[in-house]
Amino acid sequence: MRNAFKLSIRRAGVPEIRFHDLRHTHATFLLRKGVHPKVVAERLGHSSVSITLDTYSHVLPDTQAEAVRVMEELFRTRGLRPGR
Repeated sequence: MRNAFKLSIRRAGVPEIRFHDLRHTHATFLLRKGVHPKVVAERLGHSSVSITLDTYSHVLPDTQAEAVRVMEELFRTRGLRPGR
């Protein structure tokens, strides 16, 4: 499998990656597109979602900023003010 993969990469003329890098790319794409980490963990065969989050949390650096944006939007659309 690995040899066939390497041959395909050479034929495609793209930078060489390891076969295992496909797994990481798969998980990264899913998480960046908002797929729930539990689902990603199950697809990867991780025994717990914490393993997935510990391994891939670096691909979600804007998570805190997104949480703030969502709360601000909630307050804006509901006419609420924080602390009230």
